[in-house]
Amino acid sequence: MSESDLLGHWASARWHIIVSQVAPTLLLTALIGFAALGLADTPLSVRIAAAGVLLASGILGALAQIAAANEATAVIGDLQRLDAPSALSRRVIASAPWINVVRLVTPAIFVIVYIALLTALFLP
Repeated sequence: MSESDLLGHWASARWHIIVSQVAPTLLLTALIGFAALGLADTPLSVRIAAAGVLLASGILGALAQIAAANEATAVIGDLQRLDAPSALSRRVIASAPWINVVRLVTPAIFVIVYIALLTALFLP
């Protein structure tokens, strides 16, 4: 695969990482707003449904970003094997450690916020 092709795959993986954050972020924000407006006082079935929608979106978002991060890691590995990488390729290679933020830190933050929201919705 050429350097240009690899950089195209990098850009695609980066875009997928960004897009995978949109739905969970919007849903977390909405649920925080709804909680502030009294969601915790609604029937149990409504609170369970809200928690379920958020959980499903979070899981799918995390899976998408982890898959994209793994693909980005593979691209970085291929770029490292190039004989004379361009300045852009060297910058992409240098970003390799930050891929772990996408794979580990972002999903962990989602879990912490999700647990906080569950606490607000289901505990008095």
